[in-house]
Amino acid sequence: MPELAAEVTIDVPFHDIDIMEVAWHGHYVKYFELARCALLRKIGYDHPQMRESGYVWPVVECYLKYVRPARYNQRLSIRTVLREYENRLRFDYEIRDAASGVRLTRGYTVQVAVDSNSGELQFASPDCLIACVETTCTAR
Repeated sequence: MPELAAEVTIDVPFHDIDIMEVAWHGHYVKYFELARCALLRKIGYDHPQMRESGYVWPVVECYLKYVRPARYNQRLSIRTVLREYENRLRFDYEIRDAASGVRLTRGYTVQVAVDSNSGELQFASPDCLIACVETTCTAR
């Protein structure tokens, strides 16, 4: 499978910094989500399409490695890559300083499909997701 990736840039807003004048650690998950949503839109399976397909995709695992702090008004580049999709969704992330390319944070999230009606966990990704990923890959 060709690499499926997306990248977004943001400036760290004032309301995201803490008393030490760095981005509070919990906001990095939000930054990951911005990039993940960009990738999901790219394959045509963002949150509205998930809901319409009859599945919800809760995050069941999240890992972050903080390397350097992000600071107020710093321009960040957040990149995500889809690593797994057949049985679950795994996204890898890197947050870098947009100007220098210096890595600030890396991590990953794992999501699983849950049937919206029954609440049952799916042990294989639904066909609708597989089709979105494979259609995007063959179009490249």
